[in-house]
Amino acid sequence: MDLLRFITAGSVDDGKSTLIGRLLYDSKNILIDQLEALERSTKNRDDGSVDLALLTDGLRAEREQGITIDVAYRYFTTPKRKFIIADAPGHVQYTRNMITGASNASLIIILIDARHGVVEQTRRHSIIGSLLRIPHVVVAINKMDLVDNSKEVYDKIVADYEVVAKQLDLKDVTYIPISALRGDNIVDKSETIKWYTGKPLLEQLEEIHVESDVNLTDSRFQVQYVIRPQTDELHDYRGYAGKIMSGVYRKGDRVTILPQKKETTISKIETAGKEADEVFCPQPAVIHLTNDIDISRGDTIVHSNNLPFVNNEVDALLCWMDEKPLLQGNKYLLLHNSRIVRAVVKQIDYKLDVNSLAHFPVEDDVKLNEVVKAKIRLATELVYDPYKKLSCNGSAVLIDETSNATVAAVLLQ
Repeated sequence: MDLLRFITAGSVDDGKSTLIGRLLYDSKNILIDQLEALERSTKNRDDGSVDLALLTDGLRAEREQGITIDVAYRYFTTPKRKFIIADAPGHVQYTRNMITGASNASLIIILIDARHGVVEQTRRHSIIGSLLRIPHVVVAINKMDLVDNSKEVYDKIVADYEVVAKQLDLKDVTYIPISALRGDNIVDKSETIKWYTGKPLLEQLEEIHVESDVNLTDSRFQVQYVIRPQTDELHDYRGYAGKIMSGVYRKGDRVTILPQKKETTISKIETAGKEADEVFCPQPAVIHLTNDIDISRGDTIVHSNNLPFVNNEVDALLCWMDEKPLLQGNKYLLLHNSRIVRAVVKQIDYKLDVNSLAHFPVEDDVKLNEVVKAKIRLATELVYDPYKKLSCNGSAVLIDETSNATVAAVLLQ
């Protein structure tokens, strides 16, 4: 059974938490004691209904204000698929939280209030989804019951969003009219939105094809651990353990070790404790090489006919996540998968407006939630691909050396 990670995003009060609560509730993925707690928490509601948003709004401040602040993760399973949901906050000041939640998502649900249509936050979240190269988009047009289930309203919102999707080059976009509060088109087909002939949301999530999203062309393997037992039984054993980030590796493949630029051949492959002729993304593996080469944690094994970039100076988009501002010349640690290198932000080229993608000059420092294009100089060479080509090898984080706090998400260019 495969796994789908997805994130919900939308403006404040568009119904994101209620949507997730409805998914869990109607698919029978909450426990009896959770249901009893919900009923106790909402027993004073005028209509006697259950407040499904409380399933995800776990912080006390969220429950008091009726909004989402932090990213809430929920897990559920159907007979067809396992799911991890990230419920992202809608407020502008929590943009960094949304970027964190979206970083590993294969699909994003953009929630739109049918009464308001496409608004600034709709575009903002769509741009972030585009920057993070999320391959699948579901536009859930919510609160259809408050516009009399009007097909005309739905069609206008679809037309407006298609303009946004074309501007951002969003490829796989699906539109579904829903009412999260009433459960229309969430798990079961709606009895009131009869003009809609497509699938309900859960069926769409179960059937979305994510296997083709895996890059099996550009083979990348970063060493996480060097296995050298040095026992009598395994005296000459030397294996390089890690996860296949992308591509396929086979016994006998000609490979290059980076950043050393040393060529050799794969002599043996192990996975799940057994020898294998080939391994592919996202399998864990131990790779053995014909020649003895000085290889350590963070080094990369790639096919010799398909090399990534190797540089000690990189261009990147930085999504700033720290209360302390970013200044040109600041020093940090850059964590790229299992490799850590010292880094300095050599130059800040421009700020990116995530509402319009316009570029603005940097007149002062870079503040929390701002996105900038910068040039980073590294103490040693980095082996990477552009994020838009291969996100698993084109993403990193900046870490404050003194506090060890993550201060920025890095999208290598």
